[in-house]
Amino acid sequence: MEIKITRTTSPKAKPADESKLSFGKIFTDHMFLMNYDEGQGWHDARIVPYGPIPMDPSAMCLHYGQADFEGLKAYRTAEGKVQLFRPGENMSRMNVSNDRLCIPQIDEKFCVEAIKTLVKVDEEWVPHSYGTSLYIRPYIFAVDPMLGVHPAKHLIFAIICSPVGAYYEAGLAPVKIYVEQNYVRAVTGGTGFTKAAANYAISLKAQDEAAKQGYEQVLWLDGVHRKYIEEVGAMNVMFVIDGEIVTPSLDRKSILSGITRKSCIEVLRSKGFKVTERDIEIDELIKAYDEGKFDEAFGTGTAAVISPIGELKYGDKIMTLNGGEIGKVSQLLYDTLTGIQWGRTEDPFGWVVPVE
Repeated sequence: MEIKITRTTSPKAKPADESKLSFGKIFTDHMFLMNYDEGQGWHDARIVPYGPIPMDPSAMCLHYGQADFEGLKAYRTAEGKVQLFRPGENMSRMNVSNDRLCIPQIDEKFCVEAIKTLVKVDEEWVPHSYGTSLYIRPYIFAVDPMLGVHPAKHLIFAIICSPVGAYYEAGLAPVKIYVEQNYVRAVTGGTGFTKAAANYAISLKAQDEAAKQGYEQVLWLDGVHRKYIEEVGAMNVMFVIDGEIVTPSLDRKSILSGITRKSCIEVLRSKGFKVTERDIEIDELIKAYDEGKFDEAFGTGTAAVISPIGELKYGDKIMTLNGGEIGKVSQLLYDTLTGIQWGRTEDPFGWVVPVE
């Protein structure tokens, strides 16, 4: 499918001070759009000036939440080249979400090319400073102009981009995490393993409660037994217990198969670490902490890459990890992944995709 490009005649001013970039508040000059209509399939791929997308007030996405998304980044190397990190994994995962939400499958290779083309058009928006990047948000939403609960026959695939700094204002400083006991995010058979837009709306109440207690993120427990660790609100999670790296298994299909998570596991195993994917009870973490064996914890995700956890609160139990400082494993993973992403170190895994 050909991608038609219509360039803006009114380019926006780019951020003058990259050190003040926040996350997801400024958007580039262009966006990618593609339509789906039953009987015609995906069609009319185009890059157009960034702006509002007209839709009917009865559009199904507004009423029934049939929408999903992905998140990835473009990085500028010291030599000025722009590259992506495992974009094929994002498009493959998007089709997993699409299948669960009755959204038509996308051509994964074509959509990677669409991302590369859009980034090339807006290449001047990719920040130059180390630690900054161009966040890329592909998403799909139903636009059928009618009320009625059924799979959509008309959808839009869109991609927008935003120059960003660190996800957390404090950068790599350890965050405080609140273990949620009252609300649940997902259950087996639900949509927890997808990037369904509604998953994030469901998490807001607990996130708000955590913030009131001075915590940045929520750590979710499973929705049935309320004892198995699942994931942090915006990240997968890993623990270093007595020298072993442990992370929740994907078998329950209630947590997201994170691309950063997958990359961390591959990096760690390549360096000889023991990594185990299994069920982890919150009581196991408390026991390990009390015995002095709970060495480290961190989140993994595209937005923050690695987010060290300095404190966990479960009920009245407060666990301070590694003296509230970043741990050795967290630092190793952050240095390795960001080194590959920004082209500062060798990519032995073949994960980098140049934007040419």
